[in-house]
Amino acid sequence: MGRTMPEPWVAVDKVARHLGVAKDSVYRWIETKSLPAHRVGRLWKFKLSEIDEWVHAGGAGQDHDNKGKEKK
Repeated sequence: MGRTMPEPWVAVDKVARHLGVAKDSVYRWIETKSLPAHRVGRLWKFKLSEIDEWVHAGGAGQDHDNKGKEKK
């Protein structure tokens, strides 16, 4: 009684849908912005709670890599 199910691991496509971005953005953020991801063989797996924490901490914010692009 009172057992909670562990959070499932999800794939790149689910993270992209969750954030409303392209899968390419997810892969780029793994490389350039330390998106929390775990390699399982050839696949990347994620916990959506970790992704949400990363977003709230400003991990998806614009940085100096976006030179020439202005916020609107």
